[in-house]
Amino acid sequence: MLDLFPSRAAGPFGRQLKHARGMRIPVTIVTGFLGAGKTTLVRRFLDSPEGHGTAVVINEFGAVGIDDALVRASTDEVTLLGNGCLCCTTRSDTSRQTFATDRALGGEFFVEVVAAVVDASCGLATLDWSAEARKQVILADRLVISKTDLCEPEATAALIARLTELNGYAPIDTAIAGELDPRRLIEAAPDEPAPHAGFIGETGHSDGVLSFVLSETAPLIWQPFERAMETLIALRGRDLLRVKGFLNVAGCRGPVLVQIVQHLAHPPLELASWPDQDHSSRLVFITRNITQEQVSALLQAVRALAVEAPSG
Repeated sequence: MLDLFPSRAAGPFGRQLKHARGMRIPVTIVTGFLGAGKTTLVRRFLDSPEGHGTAVVINEFGAVGIDDALVRASTDEVTLLGNGCLCCTTRSDTSRQTFATDRALGGEFFVEVVAAVVDASCGLATLDWSAEARKQVILADRLVISKTDLCEPEATAALIARLTELNGYAPIDTAIAGELDPRRLIEAAPDEPAPHAGFIGETGHSDGVLSFVLSETAPLIWQPFERAMETLIALRGRDLLRVKGFLNVAGCRGPVLVQIVQHLAHPPLELASWPDQDHSSRLVFITRNITQEQVSALLQAVRALAVEAPSG
C-alpha cells in the first residue's frame, strides 16, 4: 500500500503521539461550589503515593487565604497569591479555564482531568439556584459526590439523576471524607459518547448552555471541517465553552484530537491508536445558545461549497 507520509510516525498533523498531552505537564482541575469538599479531596490525594511530587495551586475566593493553610501539612511549599484569585492575577478576566485559553500555558501544560465536586447534602438545591454550580458540572470530565454519609440514599440517588441530566458523559464517583481512588484524579477516562450513525444531537441545559455530540462513521475531509470551525470561532467564539473529541480524518491512521475553548483552537494532534474499537468521529460541544442544528448546518454548507482542486 502506498504510504502517504515519509515516516510512519508522521502524518498531516505532525508526529503521532501515544498520549494527547505529549511531553506537556498534566494538570488536574478540581472545581465545585463553596463547601463541596474540594480541599478535603485534594488533601487526601496529596497524602497518597500518586500525589507525591504534585504542585498545587489553590484559587481562593475570599480575601484571606484559608485553604492554603489546610494543605500545608500535605505539601512542602505553598504560595499564597495576594489578591486571592489566580485568574485575576494572571488575566484581565475571571475565566476558570486559564490553562485552556492561554497559549503560553497551553504549550507547557495539558488539562488531563476536570473534576467537579458536588455536596450530596445540599448539592441538589445548589444546582437549582446556582447557574455557576450547573456550569461546573456541565464542563467537568468527572464528577465526585461528597458527604453521602450525611444524607439518605434517596437524596444521593436524586442528585445522581440530576447530575446525569446535566452531564451524561462524565463518570460519577463517591468520596466520603475525601477518600477516592487517587487515579481517578490523574488519569483521563475515555469521554467519548456512544457511536451513532450520521450527525446527531444530544442534551440541552438551562441558562442557555447546551451540550450535544456530532458523530459520524465515515472518514471526514479535514479542510472543510477546519474552515467551518474557523467560521464558528470567528462568529461565536465566546459562546464555545468547550469543544473536544476524536475525529476520523481521511489519510490519518489514528484519531485526531480536537480541542476548542472559546476563541482558542488548540493545534490538532494525531494519536498513535484509537482508545477502543469505535473509529467514528465523536465531537462533544458545550455551547451558550448555539444549537446542534446550527453547527450541523454550517458544516454541511461548507462541505457543499468545498470543491476538489482541478488536477493539472
